[in-house]
Amino acid sequence: MDDEEARTRLLDAAEALFYAEGVQAVGMDRIRTESGVPLKRLYRLFPAKDALVAAYLERRDARWIGGLREAVAAAEEPVAAVFDWLARWFSEPGFRGCAFLNAYGELGTGPAAVLDVVRRHKAELRSLLGTLTDSSPALADQLLILAEGATVVAALTPGPEPALRAREAALRLLGADAPPNG
Repeated sequence: MDDEEARTRLLDAAEALFYAEGVQAVGMDRIRTESGVPLKRLYRLFPAKDALVAAYLERRDARWIGGLREAVAAAEEPVAAVFDWLARWFSEPGFRGCAFLNAYGELGTGPAAVLDVVRRHKAELRSLLGTLTDSSPALADQLLILAEGATVVAALTPGPEPALRAREAALRLLGADAPPNG
């Protein structure tokens, strides 16, 4: 196995385990076992657990933001599409809330590289919401609060309902009539 394949296997294992069980609960030996990558190579590719956590979050950020951008680009009502996309995500098997907030909740202002990825992810989400609101910073902030709040509520009670309620509130903020059940 070359380094590219080893890196992919390590990130796949890290993502599955960190998201399902938490960063603190999963050690590097468990990542090694699940990935099938020798410990020596693991530490050559990721010299510290912080580096692996940051890489996992960076990869997840690219996929998550990319998926949301695609959904918004194809929609007639982009703001509603954000919350429709969240509703589908909240309904996925194994949904455990926001990986970025989960990592931050566990690590706090700890590892700078991890904190940097978390902050960039949230800034990118806010920026995306800003592009949907004619660059109104206040409205972008309000939509971000709705999206983040819905995500936290859904982490406790998975399913589409928190996103649908947040969608309704978002459309009211925009002055549109929101259908009662999304």
